[in-house]
Amino acid sequence: MKILLLSLFLITSGIGVTFAAPITAQNTSHTKIHFVDEQIMIMADISNNQDTQQNFAYLTQVTTDEGVVVSLSWLAGSLTPRQSFSPAQSWIPTESGTFHINVFVWESIDNPEALSPPLSMIVTVNEQQS
Repeated sequence: MKILLLSLFLITSGIGVTFAAPITAQNTSHTKIHFVDEQIMIMADISNNQDTQQNFAYLTQVTTDEGVVVSLSWLAGSLTPRQSFSPAQSWIPTESGTFHINVFVWESIDNPEALSPPLSMIVTVNEQQS
């Protein structure tokens, strides 16, 4: 495994900041509650445990319970030997429901060879109460 994906956090921006508990590479049944039109930052810690530079693509995918992709974003970069990095991607839910967030770290967008196991999290998005 060339890059190790250590943990996944959700940060909600708005009236304060909420940190979700870190999870492992396995699906979690613990549900987080967020609100429509609030920015959610999907962040993970990655590190290059090799003695050589490593290119990577960090992808986040958000799907509905029915499997419809509502957000797909990525960033690409390179880590020097023993370097760590905490990339984050923003998602603003436009409707309420239960969503599945998946994070992938690949060699590149053109080469989807996994550098680590994917991480998953389930979030619940509710309408704001007036």
